[in-house]
Parts: sequence; structure tokens; C-alpha cells
Amino acid sequence: MKRIIVFLLAACLLLLSACSDTTADQSPMPVPLPTQSTAPAPMDSVTPQETPNTAPEESEPGDTVLPVVYMTTDISPDGLLAAYAALGACPSGNIAVKLSIGEPGSNYLRPELIGDLVRSLENASIVECNTIYGGRRTSTAMHYLVAEEHGYTAVAKVDIMDENGSMTLTAESGDVLTENYVGANFGQYDYFIVLSHFKGHSMAGFGGAIKNISIGIASSEGKSWIHSGGTSRTNAWGGDQTAFLEAMGEAGKSVVDALDGNILYINVMNRLSVDCDCDSSPAEPDMHDIGILASYDPVALDQACVDLVYAAGDGASLVARIESRDGIHTLEHAEEIGLGSRTYVLVELEAADD
Repeated sequence: MKRIIVFLLAACLLLLSACSDTTADQSPMPVPLPTQSTAPAPMDSVTPQETPNTAPEESEPGDTVLPVVYMTTDISPDGLLAAYAALGACPSGNIAVKLSIGEPGSNYLRPELIGDLVRSLENASIVECNTIYGGRRTSTAMHYLVAEEHGYTAVAKVDIMDENGSMTLTAESGDVLTENYVGANFGQYDYFIVLSHFKGHSMAGFGGAIKNISIGIASSEGKSWIHSGGTSRTNAWGGDQTAFLEAMGEAGKSVVDALDGNILYINVMNRLSVDCDCDSSPAEPDMHDIGILASYDPVALDQACVDLVYAAGDGASLVARIESRDGIHTLEHAEEIGLGSRTYVLVELEAADD
């Protein structure tokens, strides 16, 4: 088992202490990192030269500023804290930690893994929205019960954001959607930390950051709206696949626009089943765990995860699931509408043996 070296953990603690006096509209401050090594460049990525340790910024015409994706192979509470610290974020105000509470029996992110990070954040709540497929999380009351059973209520306050219905966001970049319906409590939060379990998905091909900010933040009616490609708020099934994939990107863009950049993303690549955490009987993973990745760009982050799956020697099942659902099209369309970049810099955080 590897752990992030003591230097970076110390930097993480200093960052968390420093963040207590910052405001939500401040730019993220970079954390000094130890000597960085770059992982082998997977498909559609680039080999970093002078790697910046900042969030992506707008560039002048003709310039190219590539988003940074940080990676550690240490899938542990310390590794998660280190990946978060590498981003140099100082969120303040009411902080939402968006994750999937998951169906019982699924590969949801365990509180033992995410608890230290969530507890380190002031005024943080774990947020979710109800599902529409008939599992145990379709009703608010049962959803709260599952959250308790899975140990999340012992970590932080849990908010099922569509308990009181929906609020509407404008999808200004949409070809499929002109509006998006999210949980009514969405507007109560100043900053979102999007904590996703990267894995396969029976309809989208894969689930990561983009799915978590689209389907995940959508209210029940919003989920039907996205799944149906913007044709129904009550019937999610039987719609056009391409419209569904594009609607996810457009719904995600509406969320990011509404938050005005007050959002970051972390993907955990463990228990890499072809099935998502909405499945109470997922297929057993047949590939190895990979690591934890973090970025300010959800497209770059999900693309990096996909690239690592393709580069893995044992990822054939997950690759087949992604390709059978045309999952890459979500990334293609998300980039087209300006949600993020499929080209990125991958920086592997240095680790040391115990």
C-alpha cells in the first residue's frame, strides 16, 4: 500500500487551516508540491512540459492553456486529501459534497474513504437527489434511511436536494436542452465538491464527474428530462441515445454556469465494475483499481479516467461497456459546448512506500 509522502500531507493540513479565512469568490491558491512525475501519456492526452499548479484560466486568442488533472495511486483517506490539496482550493460558505449514496450492495464510495475529507470542510453537507428507477432511493424518506445505513449521516449532514421539488437552470449552450431541473435546495450552496466513483454504466457507458453534475444533481423530473433528451419530465425511458448523452453534457454545463466556477471534481477509480452504483447487484470488477484523480475541468477528468481504462491491460470489459453505449460522445459534445477540454496535462503525485 502506498501513501502520499509526508510533505504533501503537511501541505494539505496547512491549506485546510488557511482556507478558513478565505471567501468564495477568491481564486484557488496553489499548494507547493514535491517533485512531480508525469504518468505515461494516455490516448488523447499530452505530456506536460512546465506543468502549472493552478486551475485553468481563460487564455488570450491563440494561446493554449491546458487543464491539469492530478493523480495518485493511493486510494485511501490520505490519498483523497492529497488529491484535494493539489488543487489548492479554498471553498467557503455552504459547501456541498455531491456523491452517490448508492444502492445497498453497490460499490458506492465508503464513508471510511471520504470521511476525513468531508469532516475537514467547514459547513459541508453531503448532497444527493432522488432516483427514478424504482430502487430504495426513489422516495426521500427511504433515501435518507439508506444514507444512514451507509454511514453518511455519521460523517456530515445529508441533504436530499429535491425533497422540496425542483428549481430551473438555463441551459444556454444546449442543442438538446434549453433548461435543466435540479433539486430545489441547489441554490442554498456556495461551492460544490463533486466526488464521483468512476465506473461503468448500463445506459451512459461510464459514470464520472459529468454524470454526477447532470443526472446526479437533477431532481426526479430533471432525471427524466435528461434521459429523454428533453422530451419528457415523467418518462425517462425509450428516448434517443445520442440526445441523452448530449443532454448530460448540457445539463452539466448549466450547473457549472450557475455556480460561476465555484466547483471542483474528484474521481475515485476503484471497484471498476461495468455497472453503476444504482445497481444493487453489480458485476464483480475484473480489472485492478487505478487511483484518485482531481481537476477543475470535468471533461478533462473524465477523459483521463477513460484513457487510463483503455491503457490498462485488464480493462476490456469496461471498454466494451463504454463503446457499446457510445459513451465517448458525452465527452465529445461536452467539449463542443465549452464544458471542458478533452486534452489535458496529467500529473502524478509522488508517492512513497510505507
